[in-house]
Amino acid sequence: MSAPRLRATPLPGIGVQYDLETREHRHLSVVAHRDGTRTVNVYRADDPDSCAHSLRLTGSEAGSLIDALKPSHHSPSLLYTTDLGLVAERIEVAATSRWNGRVLGDTRMRTDTGASVVAVLRRAEAIPSPAPDFRLAGGDTLIVVGTREGVDAAATILERE
Repeated sequence: MSAPRLRATPLPGIGVQYDLETREHRHLSVVAHRDGTRTVNVYRADDPDSCAHSLRLTGSEAGSLIDALKPSHHSPSLLYTTDLGLVAERIEVAATSRWNGRVLGDTRMRTDTGASVVAVLRRAEAIPSPAPDFRLAGGDTLIVVGTREGVDAAATILERE
């Protein structure tokens, strides 16, 4: 079976249309609008140029559909996964967490799990590459990168109360 072909066509002023022909010779397209919405189109089997159904999705609805179509590890906090086995995931520090007010280095997360905190999201601010003396606060969201096992272990450490 050959790899599916995805063709991208710029739509000036609108966005980009991605067309896919399935193994069963069905035509699907997704229009990625500049405003972040998506339109999914399914074409008729007897006429691949005639649209049978069109569905408009918000950006978050499109993200949920992506999660459902590619659930390598189904988690709403999963940001990215690669063929190398690395994931990036959001992990929140609860207000009641034992780490609230303590420095990142106290968690021993990188030493004990091999996972790294690459950024902290605090309110409307992003703090990239926080040092071990970075003071955590309840409500912080840590962006953690590592193996699936390492990130899961990091979440376990951060969820201790």
